[in-house]
Amino acid sequence: MAEGESPTVARRRVRLALREAREAMGYTQAEVAEEMEWSLSKVIRIENGDVSIAPNDLRPLLAYLEVRDRAVITDLIEAAKVARSRPSKQHAWYQAAEFREHLTDAMRKQIEYEAEAKWIHSYSVFYLPGPLQVPEYSSVLTELWSHELTPEQITYRLEARRRRRERVLERVGDLHVTTLLDESVFRRTMGSPEMLAAALREVVRLYEIGLLSVRMIRFNAEVAVSYNAYFELLFLGDNGDLSRAVMYRESALSDEIIEDPIRASSLTSSSSGVVARHYDRYQKLWNAADSEADTIDFIRRRISELG
Repeated sequence: MAEGESPTVARRRVRLALREAREAMGYTQAEVAEEMEWSLSKVIRIENGDVSIAPNDLRPLLAYLEVRDRAVITDLIEAAKVARSRPSKQHAWYQAAEFREHLTDAMRKQIEYEAEAKWIHSYSVFYLPGPLQVPEYSSVLTELWSHELTPEQITYRLEARRRRRERVLERVGDLHVTTLLDESVFRRTMGSPEMLAAALREVVRLYEIGLLSVRMIRFNAEVAVSYNAYFELLFLGDNGDLSRAVMYRESALSDEIIEDPIRASSLTSSSSGVVARHYDRYQKLWNAADSEADTIDFIRRRISELG
């Protein structure tokens, strides 16, 4: 139901329903645009979630797509109204012109989904995930890419990371965060031993306040380590409900948001969706990693070694 949904979740639900209905009819985006007398870019932007569809546009589109179930139509129209409601300035800071200019589209969508997620699962080989980073750690990490980023990009990306972290810390008790970290994350000194120690102390603190579950994959673990340097799985509903999951993924030169337009009723353990495969991979790595207690003990020993 649309009631109680955020604009983010409502918009996602509408656009995935439209894409699924279009594909079920065998129509291309160009055919929809021609029939509705819209530009092709409008259809693409609606299905990508870049814009929300107006209820008055949604009604004839649903008719064209032969969506006739009155309950479904009513629900989607109500969701479209929610999707077009204006979020508070506090929650939509990432849409300000300066952030739109200096953050990638995928970064801004990641921030938007993080604010609505109930569960966040992150996997990293080289560094602590953004919401876990103390400001000093973020600064050192971002400066490593100063040859590829402008000073303005660095400034706004650091500010975005700070605000993301604030939002996560505000949701203790409501948000569940798990992270899988390669042993190299704890071994690689960022800036100085003292700074890494401070960053690791914060990881322990987040664990102790109940926000974070963390496990380490040791160098000698007999498991096929993921080739992805970093990915984040965000569940907008129950943990494991892949119909309400999205993924943020970084590669060497790009980042992206991936969503599988699949219904919960059609999901099976053999689902071939990209998000589903990464979730399965994450679970296997989680089970092969050190326990949370052993990981925290290792982190505490590492802090002592760093001084």
